[in-house]
Amino acid sequence: MADIEQKGFSIKQWAEDDRPREKLLNKGRTALSDAELIAILIGSGTPKISAVDLSKQILQAVGNNLNELARCSVKDLMQHKGIGEAKAISIITALELGRRRRESEVLDKKKISSSSDVFNLMQPQLGDLGHEEFHVVFLSNSNKILKRERISSGGITGTVADVRIIMKEAINQNATAIVLCHNHPSGTLKPSQADITLTKKVKNAGEILDIKVLDHIIVTTKSYYSFADEGML
Repeated sequence: MADIEQKGFSIKQWAEDDRPREKLLNKGRTALSDAELIAILIGSGTPKISAVDLSKQILQAVGNNLNELARCSVKDLMQHKGIGEAKAISIITALELGRRRRESEVLDKKKISSSSDVFNLMQPQLGDLGHEEFHVVFLSNSNKILKRERISSGGITGTVADVRIIMKEAINQNATAIVLCHNHPSGTLKPSQADITLTKKVKNAGEILDIKVLDHIIVTTKSYYSFADEGML
C-alpha cells in the first residue's frame, strides 16, 4: 500500500481491505486508525495526496492529540492544503458530537461524590476551550445535580465571576451546595491568587446563606486541580 500512496493513487485504487469505508464495514470501527476515521469524514484528498495521508498531516500538526484537534477552528483546519470549509466543518462537527456524547454519559449519573466526578462532568464543556469560562454546579442536599450554569466568559488568561450572581442562582435553584469550576486554557493547574481570593469570597457568602462550597475545580484538557483535595477549602 505504501508504494501506491507514494505514486499518488486514489483510495479507490487501494486494495479493498485498505480502504477506510470498506475496512469499517468489514472489520468494524475499532479497526480504523484516527487518520482513517478522519479520512472518511473528509472524503477525499488532493491529486497528490490521499485522504488518509492528508488526515495524518492534520493529526501530526496537533501532536496526534484528538483533544488538541478539537480546539482547532475552521480557519486552523483550512491551513492544510486540501481542506476547504466544508471538510473543516465536518471534522469539527464530528468532534463536537463526541464531546456531547461524553457529556451525556456523565449527566446520566446526576450525582457528585468526588472531584473526579466534577472533572468528568465539566471537562467536555471546558477542556477544549481557548478562553476561560467560569461555571457553577448547583447541588441538592444529596449532591444530585440541579443545574449547571455558565457565570462568565473571558479571555485567554482570565474571567471574572460575580459572587452575587452565583448566590442568587443558588437560591433560585434551592441548592444546598455548589461546586465552582473554571478552565485554564494554558494547561497550568496552579490556581492564581485571583482564583484563591474568589473561592474564599464565595465560601464566606455561602456560609451566611447556609450554602456549602464543596470544591473549586480547575480544568485543563487532560487533568484538573481540586481545592478540596488539596486542602484549600
